[in-house]
Amino acid sequence: HVQLVESGGGLVQAGGSLRLSCEASGDTDNLYCMGWFRQTPGNEREGIAVIDRSGATTLAESVGGRFTIEKDNVANTLYLHMNSLESEDSAVYYCAAHGLWPWQNCYLSNTFPYSGQGTQVTVS
Repeated sequence: HVQLVESGGGLVQAGGSLRLSCEASGDTDNLYCMGWFRQTPGNEREGIAVIDRSGATTLAESVGGRFTIEKDNVANTLYLHMNSLESEDSAVYYCAAHGLWPWQNCYLSNTFPYSGQGTQVTVS
């Protein structure tokens, strides 16, 4: 089993930056894909960035050029660097992860069995 704990959310002005962190613990050696998702009330969860074991990344068009995803394999910590924040970026941000099987890939559209409790980001 894997535990994920997000941190770093908060209130920021439009145009500002934030860095979210997600610390993974437990059976992390078997993780293949990790990512960030966000959700606003009444809407479905939106996948915004994923990174696989090799370090290959995919970002959603809505955040491309503004957000980057990074993983520190030594610290077992996933980061989301968010720049040029807009009011539309306000949401609860979740960290998620899955192993290699059965997906054998790392897509934003995958179902992620492991997820954290989320951290609120509010852009004013």
